[in-house]
Amino acid sequence: MNLSNIDKRSTMRKEYDFSEARKNPYASQLKKQITIRLDEDSIGYFKEISEQVGIPYQALINLYLRDCAAQNRKLDLRWK
Repeated sequence: MNLSNIDKRSTMRKEYDFSEARKNPYASQLKKQITIRLDEDSIGYFKEISEQVGIPYQALINLYLRDCAAQNRKLDLRWK
């Protein structure tokens, strides 16, 4: 393979035609960025676990919340 063939294949087009493009069918499953207020102890808890398992703490929080939703867990919020 010579260099002229590599250069021709790696060159980008000036314009692309997206008229036949389809919407990503998985777009609704993508994550959405939000702002949430968490106390320092909760953040620290997930950061400690994240260091142990090698997963970013925000991903761990997401996994935990997803598991709670999947299991239909409810909080016991009785004021005493």
